[in-house]
Amino acid sequence: MLQIGIRLHDVNTTRDRAFQTLEERAKTAREEGFCCVHLALSKVMPGVTFDEAAMTEGLAMHVKRVFARNELDVAVLGCYLNLAHPDPAKLKEIQSKYYAHIRLAALAGICTVGTETGAPNAAYKYEPACHSREALTAFLRGLAPVVAEAERRGVTLAIEPVFKHIVWNPDRALEVIRAMGSPNLRIIFDPVNLLSPENVDERERVFGEAVDKLCDRIAVVHLKDFVRAGGELKSVAAGTGEMDYSAILSFLKARKPYVQATLENTDDTNAVQARAFIERAYTKM
Repeated sequence: MLQIGIRLHDVNTTRDRAFQTLEERAKTAREEGFCCVHLALSKVMPGVTFDEAAMTEGLAMHVKRVFARNELDVAVLGCYLNLAHPDPAKLKEIQSKYYAHIRLAALAGICTVGTETGAPNAAYKYEPACHSREALTAFLRGLAPVVAEAERRGVTLAIEPVFKHIVWNPDRALEVIRAMGSPNLRIIFDPVNLLSPENVDERERVFGEAVDKLCDRIAVVHLKDFVRAGGELKSVAAGTGEMDYSAILSFLKARKPYVQATLENTDDTNAVQARAFIERAYTKM
């Protein structure tokens, strides 16, 4: 059975600040029928740096207690920083935050630390050079010690291919996996993130290639939808855009039993409906 979760920072966003704590968001997520979450600590515990100094054993135990009390798993501990940052000093600082997240995940019993794959500029913005060999080389150089730390701690590091980032398609993802040669490096599969205005009308082919090539390495799934706006693709809650999930959900049911799939781009008004939409579609497979 598909285990459906939610990004915790999408919970209680329209409620009073008293309800926007880690504890209150976890409580609401469970009440809304979710069984797991994507956790970005900086977005649900404001005012904390989450550098190596902050990522203590005590914080790990606090996080572990909060989610155990609410019968929620942390599907992904997010650390979405730029491992291709062009400034060596800044890159070292970024890598230290990954090490700290991996250590906390190991202490708190969280299986997976998730990341996107950066850009070859300090602003972490798309430019054509994102798809260059030079950008890939920079990313691999920044990624390698982080993968080694994940392997040492027994934690999965999962990269999320995104069209506007360095790892932008399944072939590039496979190249990274082979270059790292680690069983602890896996994939977060977000179908919509593989789309662009140029390939959106071929999306079934894009999704099919991703499933065929990355199947064995997919650890977690993100589910959202999209609409076209101003020549770009805008991410929206599942069931509110153009996506047909039939092939993706059929694949998950056949090949990924009990995989954790977290909803993205929901809010307090549509999260429960998005979950129910995916559950209905999955049941029909």
